[in-house]
Parts: sequence; C-alpha cells; structure tokens
Amino acid sequence: MAAARRLLSLLLPLAWAWPEGCADPLDGGWPAGAVPEEERCSVERADASLTYSLFLQRFAFSRPVILRGVTDNSAFRALCTREKLLEAFGARPVRLSTANTYSYRKDTLYFFGDNNVTEWGPLFQRYVPPPFSIPGTSPAYSFGVAGSGSGVPFHWHGPGYSEVIFGRKRWFLYPPEKTPHFHPNETTLAWLHRTYPALPPAERPLECTLRPGEVLFFPDRWWHATLNLDTSVFISTFLG
Repeated sequence: MAAARRLLSLLLPLAWAWPEGCADPLDGGWPAGAVPEEERCSVERADASLTYSLFLQRFAFSRPVILRGVTDNSAFRALCTREKLLEAFGARPVRLSTANTYSYRKDTLYFFGDNNVTEWGPLFQRYVPPPFSIPGTSPAYSFGVAGSGSGVPFHWHGPGYSEVIFGRKRWFLYPPEKTPHFHPNETTLAWLHRTYPALPPAERPLECTLRPGEVLFFPDRWWHATLNLDTSVFISTFLG
C-alpha cells in the first residue's frame, strides 16, 4: 500500500501524542516508547577493528553482524532531529509505503524510490554508508521515520545494512532455510505477543536491539522482521 502525504502531517502527531517532556532533546526530539527489548542479544557484534577480508570471510555470505564504530554519522544525525527534518522537508510531499495492511495505521514512513531523490539528495549526501561492500552489488538507500510499536513483518530480499540514527529498533532474523511462523498481515508487535512466547528455544530467531550508531548487516535471503521500540529514525543500505 502507498499513499502521498506531506511530511509535516506525519511527523507532528508523533510529538503531540506524547505528554510534555517525553521527547528528550538528546534523542533528537523524538519520543521514547515502552516496547521491551529482548532478554539477550544473540547477534554477534564487531567493532572498527574488523577488516574487509574478515568481513567477507565470516559474515558477508553466512550470518548477520552488528557493527559499531565503523563510520561517523554525527553530521547526518544532526540533520535528522525532528526540528531539522521539519525545517528542511516539512512541506515536501512523500510517498508512504508499508509492508502490510495493518502497519499503515502505525504512522510508519519509509523513503522509497517513488520519492524525489533530487529533493532528498542534500540529506543523503551527508550519510556515510558502511565501508564493506559485497562484490557485484550496488547500494540503494531507504530512509524512514517510524512510531513506537510499528515495524515490518518477516520478509527476505538481498543483502544490506540498517543503521539506527535515533531511537531503538529490535530485529528478528532467521537463516534462509528456516522459514519463520508468521501471518503476512500480522504486525511484528502482534507476532511478538502471540507467537513468539510459544516458540521452543530451538525455533527462536536471532534477535537484538539496535541503538543509535549501530549498523546491522544481514546476508542475502535471510528472513527478518523489525519492531521500533521508540519513535525511530533509520536508514538502510540495500545491496542489489
């Protein structure tokens, strides 16, 4: 489903719906949420000491990894506060795209190719993508602002990265050969409440919560679902 709306009409309710003081200026003016994190992160982490050759050997074609400290996106982050986004793009029309019928009601905004890349170019030019490429692929960006409790249900596609700029985003991942139990028109939050608790330990996904400055790499054809714990600003780099 897709619909054109002005950015201002999407972002203002994300602040007005919360009591005064809930949006911490240190979090870019975006309100915090009450959706819980996982008990234990089960996705491997790596820091700036990870080399490109080791990335290709250990992760690029086999399993996800969370990277921290591999890029400095402080300049991009400064442009993604609620105040700055409204100032620069509040009057711009954007195309709202969602993964299922119900997530459309959660005020989830995604930037896809139907939007005017020229208008958003100055923002994207300040983003520093992860340094590790996959041979034979080229990058494409997807930028988003999403309310607490929203997310994308399980799906898969080619490899890519996802970085959280503000807020927290919880990820659930399965390898290609392990199809998760889910309904395509059920939100991730509903899946977490209804299906997740009954899963035996051996059938639970890899999972972790991304925080600002952390980048998740997911390999080709890995199943994944996301859940925004706070109002989140994020950018993904798809390697097609």
